[in-house]
This record gives sequence, C-alpha cells and structure tokens, in this order.
Amino acid sequence: MLPKSHIGPASDLRLGRPTWGIRNLSGTCHIAPKVGPVNDYDKNPNSNRFMRSGPLSWGKSITIIPAFAVVSALLLSLFSWFVTPPNRLSGGSSTSLIAKQQLDVAIHDAARFLNESCQADGQFVYRINLDPDVEVAPKYNMLRHAGTMYSLAVYHSQYPNAETCGALERSGKFLLDRAIGTVSPWQEMLAVWSPPELTYSGETLQAKLGGAGLALTALISAENAGVPVATIEELRGLGRFLVYLQKEDGSFYSKYIPADGGRSDRWTSLYYPGEAALGLLYLYERDAQTRWLQAAADAIAHLARLREGQDVVEADHWALLATAKLLPVYEECEPPIPRDAVITHAKQICNSIIRERPTFPAWSPLKGGFAADGRTCPTATRLEGLLAARQILPQDDVVLREQIDELIVEGIDFLMRSQVTSREYVGAIPRAIKRLPSNHPLYHRDFNRRATEVRIDYVQHAMCAMLDFQQMEATR
Repeated sequence: MLPKSHIGPASDLRLGRPTWGIRNLSGTCHIAPKVGPVNDYDKNPNSNRFMRSGPLSWGKSITIIPAFAVVSALLLSLFSWFVTPPNRLSGGSSTSLIAKQQLDVAIHDAARFLNESCQADGQFVYRINLDPDVEVAPKYNMLRHAGTMYSLAVYHSQYPNAETCGALERSGKFLLDRAIGTVSPWQEMLAVWSPPELTYSGETLQAKLGGAGLALTALISAENAGVPVATIEELRGLGRFLVYLQKEDGSFYSKYIPADGGRSDRWTSLYYPGEAALGLLYLYERDAQTRWLQAAADAIAHLARLREGQDVVEADHWALLATAKLLPVYEECEPPIPRDAVITHAKQICNSIIRERPTFPAWSPLKGGFAADGRTCPTATRLEGLLAARQILPQDDVVLREQIDELIVEGIDFLMRSQVTSREYVGAIPRAIKRLPSNHPLYHRDFNRRATEVRIDYVQHAMCAMLDFQQMEATR
C-alpha cells in the first residue's frame, strides 16, 4: 500500500528507502539507494537484483574510490545521458514494435498504483517522492482529483474490477462531500470548491471553471463504466455553473470568488475552457438538453477564432479531446462556426505540437519525449490530444496523420520507459525520466529535487494516453 497523503500540518511522512526500477523495453533498470550495511550490490555489482540496463540513477551512495575512477564515472555518466541501450522501439515508427503484453502491463500497473493511492475516505495520496531525502509539502488539487477519477473510469470501462470500482465510489463520494457545493444564492447551481484547509494553497475560497468541467467528465465517465455516484440533478447543477461562467463570445470567467464579488477573470487558464467544453459534452450525452451542447460548441468556436492564423498555439489537449467529442453531434446545435473551421483548429494545435517537439539523439533516454528537460506530463497530455485528434482528422490528410502516428509511438515508448517497475511504487510515473546532469543547460537544483516526484496527474495522464493508444491499435 502507498503511504498516507500529506494532508495535515502535522504530517511528516518519511518514506523508507526502496529499490525501484524504471521500465525499459529491453529489460528493467533497477536503481538501488543504499540501505544500511553492505548489501548484495556492494558484494557483486553484477547482481541481478541491482542490474543496471540503462543510464538512469536516482539513488544516493557515498563510496571512497580512486580519483581516476571518479573521473571515469563522471565521463560515463555524461555519455550515458545521451546514449542508452537500444530497446524494442528504438529508431522505429511502426506501432507493431510496441509489444502488446508490455503495454498491457504498463496500463495495469498504473491503474493499480492509482487504486492504491485512493485512501479509505476517497482522497488520493496526492504526491510522493521516490527520493526519501526530499520533503513533500502538504497540498491537494481537486481538479487533479477529478482527472484521476476520470482516468480510473476509462480504465474500469475496459477492465472492470472490484478494486477500481471501490476507488471510483470512494473518490466520487469525497468529491461530492468535500468539494461540490451550492453557489449562493442559487441553490440549483453547483460548483467544485477548493477549500483552503484542503488544498493548502493559501488562496481564498474559490470555485474554478475547470473543476466543474472535470467533475462532470469524471462523474459521468464513472456512471458510464457502471459506477454511478452522482444524481442527474447534481450533474445538471454543475452544468448550470459552467453556463453561468460563460460570456457571450463563448469565452469564460475562470473562477468564482465570493470574496471578490463572484465571477472573476483576473487570472486565466490555458486548459479550463477545454475542460469545461468536455464536461458539457459529457453532460449532453447524459442529459440531451441542447444548451449543454451549444455552450460547448461556443467554447470551442471561441478558441478557434482566438487562434486563427497563428503558427504556434498552445498545446491544448483538452480542446482536442472536446473537439473529438463535439464533431459527431455538432449539427445538433446551431454551429457558431463552420465544421471545417473546427477541424482546422484541431489541425492547428496538432501542427504546433509537432513543430514544437524537441529532437534528441537516436538512443537518448529522452527520445520520444515532448519536453527538453525530460518531464513526463507534457508528453502524456500531448499524446492524449494527438490520439483524440486522430479520430477526427480527414483520412486524406496523409502527411499529418503519419507524423502524428510516429510521434505517438515514440511518446508511448518514452512513457513506458519512465514508469517505475519494482517494489511498492510499481506503476508510478515520476515527473521526469531522470535528473539532469549539472552541465545540462536546463539544470536546476529544484528541478532535480522534483524530478523524482510522483503526483497523481502524472500517472493518470500517462495511463489515459496508453489506454487511448491501446484502443487505437485495436481498431486499426
């Protein structure tokens, strides 16, 4: 079982010193922090238990060795940053190179990690750190709570099981009991509140646009997977809140802050409009009132108008997910822009993602990733968006589709190689595939401190991308 979440001011959880591994498709790379007295690794560096099949090393050790050995080790470390042993995907672009069994294992491991992260009261263990020497401050985010619920619902719809069902029931109840409440004075309107005593954000009480959108997506996805948690009136209440926050041009107020007089757009989020649109589309699917669909269509249309003509736009994966759900029912409302303009907007985001992706040497451990510093979540979210876009892109757009397919395969490989594969953290996805060497242009001590952090959204986005890729392969 995972440790309890850092949710109280007196909580000072110091994780034990584990041995963990990072998935490598040519084997398992085991990283072993030193544990007390001399162990098998000290006796035999070739011991299977501490086999190193890749350059990843997050553990700590202090050993007195000759100076020439230190220099050799440093040179080897720098070299290994750019070169890693080939695996089954290296240099290839065919999706058949990803072994189905290994993909299945990665998905099930991620789901198991999230299931075990869901505590008895339904709150997730929000984040841990694989390095026991790194303190983890108390924090919680209800949007990521809902997003994690959504990922488990998607998993449960394909692999129904008692553990995931229980996690969905508990986390859904926590969401309803601890965060969802009325918006005074409108009793029929519900929002997802972020109580300061729960989030430890230091911010005043507020409700976020994205929170209601993701709550709808999570709760309805759970219901679709056979785990009903919310009533139809509760779902409608969240929908009314989203419509209330929408402006005439299709954009939204980002927050509702009672202390500031209510609706506020002093701060805006890249992802909130797409999250809101997706939630409204799930609600329309559950409760066929045109106003939910119209609000979602207006939101996507606003984003399309806002980005029209730009070569580089935000990597808005939530907008791509919403667009893929919108187009099949687009003509059931009054289209605010032509259908082709909606597709053009989706292609615009895809082309920008492709253009902005960094390139790495052929055998670099970062190959396939979408972030120059090796972070995993930017890769996972962009893959989710590209996988959704594949469903709506015209078949005759051959070049774009081939580019997307190649990036998807390499990205899934990157995520699978990032995944922890041993001991109690099996299935976890850390913030970065490895720490940066001190001479790396993006090196920063704080980055390396957090590189070994595991947060629920890192895992849920990676699992969703893998599940989407699995579905893509199944329907080829």
